[in-house]
Amino acid sequence: MSSNGIRDRVAVVAMGCTRFGEHWFSSAEDLLVDATEQVFGPTSVRRDDVDAYWLGTLGSGQSGLTLSKALSLDYKPVTRVENYCATGSEAFRNACYAVASGAYDRVVAVGVEKLKDSGFSGLLRADPPSDGTAAELSLTAPAAFSLLDPAYCDRYGVAAADMRAAMTHVAWKNHSNGALNPKAQFQSGVSKEKIESAPKVAGRLGVFDCSGVSDGAAAALIVRAEDALDYTDRPMYVKGLSLAAGPALGASDSAYDYTTFPEVERSARDAFAQAGITDARQEISLAEVHDCFTPTELVLMEDLGFAERGQAWKDSLDGAFELGGRLPVNPDGGLKSFGHPVGASGLRMLYECWVQFRGQAGERQIADPRLALTHNLGGRPGSCVSFVSVVGPELG
Repeated sequence: MSSNGIRDRVAVVAMGCTRFGEHWFSSAEDLLVDATEQVFGPTSVRRDDVDAYWLGTLGSGQSGLTLSKALSLDYKPVTRVENYCATGSEAFRNACYAVASGAYDRVVAVGVEKLKDSGFSGLLRADPPSDGTAAELSLTAPAAFSLLDPAYCDRYGVAAADMRAAMTHVAWKNHSNGALNPKAQFQSGVSKEKIESAPKVAGRLGVFDCSGVSDGAAAALIVRAEDALDYTDRPMYVKGLSLAAGPALGASDSAYDYTTFPEVERSARDAFAQAGITDARQEISLAEVHDCFTPTELVLMEDLGFAERGQAWKDSLDGAFELGGRLPVNPDGGLKSFGHPVGASGLRMLYECWVQFRGQAGERQIADPRLALTHNLGGRPGSCVSFVSVVGPELG
C-alpha cells in the first residue's frame, strides 16, 4: 500500500472544539455553531469566505443540509461523509485533498455527534443485510474488543494479572490526563483500585475500560501551505494522511488471532512514508490514538510501531506513554476521558495537536513537540477501517 501524499501542501490555520459531554440542552446545530465560531473567531475568515465544507457525522444528520442549515450558508458545497469512528478524520482527509488539488483555497472540516439524546449507551447503527457469515456483528462493541485481552495473553505468554494491570494503567493514565483538560467529558482522576473493581461490561472489560459516550463537535480551517502565514503565525502543516479499509473477513478468517489490526499497520506504514518518517519512536513527539477500550490502546502501540510485539503492556506499566514518558499518548485524555462523539473524535485529536504545537495545553503541555500522530479506528477487530495522520508545526 502506497500513495503519493500531500506533504506540506496544506495547512490548518484555525481549529475549534466544544467541550465533550452530556449536552442535554444543546442540539447538534448548537454544537456545530460553537465549534465553527471558535474557528472563525481568531481569524478574519467568515462563513461565506469558505469555499467548501466537509461534515462528518455518523447519525446526527443526513446530507450537507445538516451543516448548511445550522450555519445559514449561502449555497456553499457541503459534503457529508461517514466512515464509522473514523468519520471526523474522513472529513478532514477529504477537505485536505480538495485544497491540495487546487480546487479550493479555503475549506472547513467539521465533525459532530449527539449520542446522549438517544438514551442508548453506545453507538446507534443499523447493519445492512448480509450473507450471514459476519458472525462478529452479533457481538456488542465491548464484547468484540474484549477478545483482544485473552488473545494477547495467549500469544505472548502474558499472565492475566499483568495484562489486567496494564489495561488498568491505560485507563488511569488517560483519566489523569483528562483531569488536566477543561474540555474533557471526565475531568477527574480515577484510582486503579476503582478501575479494577468497577462492574464488568464484557469479558474482563469494566466500566472504566470503555470510552465515554458523549456529545460534541470539532472543526478545522484548511488552506494552501503557502498561504498559511496570511491567517496565523503558527500554522499546523499536514505531513501525511492515510486511510486503509480491510477486507472485513472478521471471524471467518482462521488466521486472524485478535492481537493486531492489520489495517492500522498498513495505514501507519503509508502515513510514515508520506511524511518521510523512518523511526516513529524517535520522531513522533505525541500521539492521539483510538483508545475505545483499554486493550485497544495496548495493541495499537505495537501496530503503530511504538512498542515491540508483545511488549506494549510492559512499556505501558513502565510509564513510556505517560505525559513525562518517552512518547506521550493521549495527552488530552483520549476517547477514554475526553469522550467519543463519533463524528467529532478524529478532529478532536487534531485539535489537541494544534493546542500542543501552540503551547496552549496548560498542565498537560509537552515540551517542544515536533511531529504528532493521530489515529482513528472504525469497526471492530477483524473488520475495520484505520486512519493515520502526521502533522507538524513547521515546513520541511
